Amino acid sequence: MLDSVIPIALGLVTAAVAMSFWRLMCGPSMPDRILALDTLYINTIALLMLLGIHLGSALFFEAALLIALMGFIGTVALCKYLLRGDIIE
Repeated sequence: MLDSVIPIALGLVTAAVAMSFWRLMCGPSMPDRILALDTLYINTIALLMLLGIHLGSALFFEAALLIALMGFIGTVALCKYLLRGDIIE
């Protein structure tokens, strides 16, 4: 059962990554692009998790954890820059 579900999930998450990237490139405003970037890294984490399950490798889970940490820090920094115009006070 898992052998047939994971390729379908990989295809759907890959489509979600493509749509998030499209919104990142063509977003009408800067907050929309930051939201698309946040969605893009969350979809990337899901893609890495599915690949880790499919290939049976723990390395993908560690990479997903690093992307989650860097994505959170990047989103907070970009939002702070939009609100105040300065990251470091």
